[in-house]
Amino acid sequence: MKVDEIQRFLTEYRGGSRWHPKRLDGWLMYDFRGSNPIARSVTGINDPGITRRWFCYIPSAGTPIWLVHRIESSRFVDVLGEVRTYTDWDELHREMGTILARSHRVAMEYSPFAAIPYVSRVDAGTVESIRSLGVEVVSSADLVQQSEARWTADQLAGHQESARLILEIKDEAFAWLGERLSTGLSVTEYDVQSLIMERFDAMDLIPGHPPIVAVNAKASDPHYAPTADRYQSIRLGDFVLIDLWAKGESPDAVYADTTWVAYAGRVVPKRYVDIFEIVRDARDLAVSFIRESFASDKTVYGYAVDDVVRNYITGKGYGEFFIHRTGHSLGTEIHGNGVNIDNLETKDERALVPGVCFSIEPGIYLPEFGVRSEIDVFIAHLAPDGVIVTTLPAQDEVLTLL
Repeated sequence: MKVDEIQRFLTEYRGGSRWHPKRLDGWLMYDFRGSNPIARSVTGINDPGITRRWFCYIPSAGTPIWLVHRIESSRFVDVLGEVRTYTDWDELHREMGTILARSHRVAMEYSPFAAIPYVSRVDAGTVESIRSLGVEVVSSADLVQQSEARWTADQLAGHQESARLILEIKDEAFAWLGERLSTGLSVTEYDVQSLIMERFDAMDLIPGHPPIVAVNAKASDPHYAPTADRYQSIRLGDFVLIDLWAKGESPDAVYADTTWVAYAGRVVPKRYVDIFEIVRDARDLAVSFIRESFASDKTVYGYAVDDVVRNYITGKGYGEFFIHRTGHSLGTEIHGNGVNIDNLETKDERALVPGVCFSIEPGIYLPEFGVRSEIDVFIAHLAPDGVIVTTLPAQDEVLTLL
């Protein structure tokens, strides 16, 4: 655990979102049978043999205190800090009261009104139990971002290599599709998806699940993916979207993610061009907004970036067809626990801080076709040149496959 870093944040933090107007006395992490992957990640406790409730309290000063079931104490012998045990539920409650006796305000993996579902990991009953001790419970969302969602230098380097490789695979997939179409050979969405999966395997990349290859109206389903028994043929004149993501094989590898679109012909119809250019410009506006805000020494929040992108698309008359958030956190999971670029599905009031990475992927999804353009953005430091687009080159125009 990064205890020193966590305690420094607990001591210095005075706000940044409406959930934390005051300092915090500590961070109380809790897990039951894997219900809180954030607690398991931060503490390093990933033993599947642990079947009882456990807590880890990191106070703003002092050593961590663990509360674990007596029959499982042997699984916590190497942890940092003091280990206390309980046997029955009454002892659990009393021991927790002792641990928190001098604390008035603690953070837990709780999100008021489920504002950030990625952080909403502790059940309501457990939160009620802690509150019954006279302790105020607030969201750990900012703590999670500071301690779990920021990348190391090695993770960034691995991400950049994965980004380079998935862009290379994207080029290969579109080139192969173009060759099939130009020679009159049949080809399907699933064929292209299978080629991408083969290339992932050859390059030692882990996708998590197969990529999206979608044609025409299917491109308007942001989570559509072909399967061996559900796919469409790709023909001349079709509009094609490919969304692919992957990470390296190391245990702490993080994902890279990108989406490109193409036309199965030589001259792209104006309708496709017009919609793509709106999406592209909205994507680039997000990056410009972040850079300009940093240049003016302004804090940038996830919801505010989403607002900029969404307002632009709405102003062009397509707001109702932009049906998802602008971007998601990237981490060891394709959807990480850091700040999302979102004021649609949730209002993410976390700030963009150094070390986080996220996608920017606006889309317009019409009945006959859908367009999405996706890049990844890493925040190296809070200055214009600290905003690094890691999936370059970004798509500037609709590709042609012939």
